[in-house]
Amino acid sequence: MSTLQNKIDFAVIFRVTNANPNGDPLNGNRPRTDYANFGEVTDVAIKRKIRDRLLEAWVANGKQEDGNKIYVQSDDRRTDDCRSLRERFEKELGKDAGGPKTAELACQKWLDVRAFGQLFALKATAAKKNSKKTEEDGDTQGDTGVSIGIRGPVTVQSAFSVEPIDVTSTQITKSVSGEGDGTKRGSDTMGMKHRVDRGVYKFFGSMNPQLAEKTNFSDIDAATIKAVLPRLFENDESSARPAGSMQVLAVIWWQHNCKSGQYSSARVHGSLKVNSDGSYTLESLNDLQPECLNGF
Repeated sequence: MSTLQNKIDFAVIFRVTNANPNGDPLNGNRPRTDYANFGEVTDVAIKRKIRDRLLEAWVANGKQEDGNKIYVQSDDRRTDDCRSLRERFEKELGKDAGGPKTAELACQKWLDVRAFGQLFALKATAAKKNSKKTEEDGDTQGDTGVSIGIRGPVTVQSAFSVEPIDVTSTQITKSVSGEGDGTKRGSDTMGMKHRVDRGVYKFFGSMNPQLAEKTNFSDIDAATIKAVLPRLFENDESSARPAGSMQVLAVIWWQHNCKSGQYSSARVHGSLKVNSDGSYTLESLNDLQPECLNGF
């Protein structure tokens, strides 16, 4: 399988209606905003949703392709009995965990590691098991017991709203106390719930062929991610994000004709202008035609 041959840039436009797209735990779980009151969804939250959709696609395909497993799984969606990343790491790689071929084997097994990269933090005892083999192979990777870092070719930016957003806060009460003996109201009876009334957001991403060579990220892998982007918020419902409150409006996909790209990512991303109603315009770039996909 050949690695990614052409640089790729992409953008996703989505609408939020009466939902909390990404709560800030340090601010009472209010929707994230910057100092100018533009809504924000972090890159970490977006990659979590991409991983979830990739995991669902792998399960839907009957778990047939071992190389399309997902390493970073949330507890409520995990497909194995591993309760931590370390447990999954050691179970899947076995005696090779912490050895000189850790990075290579991890990239072969997990799609999200090939795409986004990963930092494997190892105990000194785990690395020591493979130190002798490492020295014999003339490779010092993983023999310190500190970490093995993998730099992925796929980067995703945080999403920001096109216009400043309005946040509505509602006070809620529970009919049953979660604390005490039930004779009086508990301290947890009263609460707050926050939502974005309406907002249009956009985020950008890029895929780098030079870094893809390091992880063996392929054109097929890129197409797999492309296929899940229009369905980014499917099966992502919660009380904060009710079904239908988060909608992908469009995915714009720019595939360059070379590894270095015909234009910088900043120039390509800047060619997209998104309006407050979710419509958009694209500046024409010579010899670079975007592919526009509708949301699911």
